[in-house]
Amino acid sequence: MSRIDDIADMIVDDLTFDPDVDASDITAENRDGNVVLTGNVPSYPQYLEAAAVARRISGVKDVRNRLQITLPPGDRRDDAQLTAKANDALTLDHSVAAGVKATAKDGIITLTGEARCGAERAAAETMIAALTGVRGVRNNVQIREDAAPLHQYGVPMEQA
Repeated sequence: MSRIDDIADMIVDDLTFDPDVDASDITAENRDGNVVLTGNVPSYPQYLEAAAVARRISGVKDVRNRLQITLPPGDRRDDAQLTAKANDALTLDHSVAAGVKATAKDGIITLTGEARCGAERAAAETMIAALTGVRGVRNNVQIREDAAPLHQYGVPMEQA
C-alpha cells in the first residue's frame, strides 16, 4: 500500500471512529497530500467535523470538502422558519454583535452586518452552524473599521 493510500485510509478510519460524524457515505481521495472528501452527511456540523478530522492527519496539505449535506426529513426547515430561528439565536448570544442578521435560502444561512472583531464574526457563524435545518453558512459579516483593538481577553483596550 502506498503512502497516498495510507492517508486516505487513515482519514476514513478516523472518520469512522469519530462519534460526531456519520462516515457511512464518505470517501477520501488523496492527491499528494491534497485530500478530496466526497459523499453525504446528514448535517452541517458533520460536514465541518469531517473536514477538521481530515486536516488533522499527518501528510495532509489541503482538504477540499465536497461532501453534500442531505438533511433527514425531520430536520428540514422552511426558509422563513430557519431565518427566524437563526435571528433568535443571534439575539440570545451575547458574544455576537447586535448588528448581525441572518437570512435563509434553501437551508443556507447568509450572515450580514457588522462586528467589532473577528471573534464576534466567528461566534455568529458557530451559533448558526448548529441549528437544525442548516445546510451551510455564508459569513458576510464585516469587521467595523472603527473597532477598537482588543485586549488579550477579548475586551476592547479602552475598557481593559
